[in-house]
Amino acid sequence: MKRVFFAVLSFFLPVAFLAADEFPKPVLVDVQRIWDAAPHNAFTDLVRFRDRWYCVFREGQKHVSPDGALRVLTSADGDNWESAALVTSDKYDLRDAKITVTPDDRLMLAGAGAADTPQGRHHQSLVWFSDDGVNWSTPTPVGDQDNWLWRISWHKGEAYGFGYGCGKGGRGLRLFKSSDGKTFETLIEDVDVPGTYPNETSIVFLPDDTAYCLLRHDGEPKVGNLGVSRPPYTEWDWKPLNVRLGGPDMIRLPDGRFVAVVRLYDSTVRTSVCWLDPENGTLTEALKLPSGGDTSYAGLVWHDRMLWISYYSSHEGKTSVYLAKVRFDP
Repeated sequence: MKRVFFAVLSFFLPVAFLAADEFPKPVLVDVQRIWDAAPHNAFTDLVRFRDRWYCVFREGQKHVSPDGALRVLTSADGDNWESAALVTSDKYDLRDAKITVTPDDRLMLAGAGAADTPQGRHHQSLVWFSDDGVNWSTPTPVGDQDNWLWRISWHKGEAYGFGYGCGKGGRGLRLFKSSDGKTFETLIEDVDVPGTYPNETSIVFLPDDTAYCLLRHDGEPKVGNLGVSRPPYTEWDWKPLNVRLGGPDMIRLPDGRFVAVVRLYDSTVRTSVCWLDPENGTLTEALKLPSGGDTSYAGLVWHDRMLWISYYSSHEGKTSVYLAKVRFDP
């Protein structure tokens, strides 16, 4: 059943998938460090809004520390960046910033608040809204406590996101949906995906409404998964990929090819641009970005015939935020 489902859905794709050795090599046009003010700067995302760039990320004393805050940078040209806002909390270590543009043309910032209590460490997903990237609303709790709604994606006026268990309640995967970004209903209470610890995700919706989900998996077996679904997205079919991955984000290029930017663990840990072949379930490294050590968590935007990539890395000594521009030849 699963193989048939993938075959049927792939029929709708407008381009044929290429074998790994047929893919052209992406070209790194430029990379620059755009922020390193805090002791630790990490977990990025990127969006273009009203002809400006916005890059968001967590900054704090360490990779995990009680002072985590979400920094919002902005730029008119992608070269010169300045701080637009710093979103803080007296209650939480704010983590893993994600940013999208809502259907009513506002910025939506999402993240998780982590708090240590006598009963253990708890997480609550939160969202904020802004008309200008400078002034942000008070946080709105979304999803369920200790189920981390990690990345939110919009499609035809609806917001979708997988949340993963990160507390004593278990480590399952849950799918949420919202029409306003504030009130989320549960589409799938317990997603039927193989393995013991599915977590971070990235969803791409096709024009024909087919959805693909790239999934990080830290339980056995330690390989990523690719899911595919059709509306109403209450059933997903999953296949294991050929590599372990972390901090996933993916995008579909205008010519139909799928690209993912992930952390790879084989050999030296790094952040790399990879070709994703949904038909064969393979992820093939195409371009290693300047990176190493504590690294990954990319944000992706296609603009001006290039892929703009925010990510973080400690390869130059201090964990900092970078912006890369990558060209894809036909």
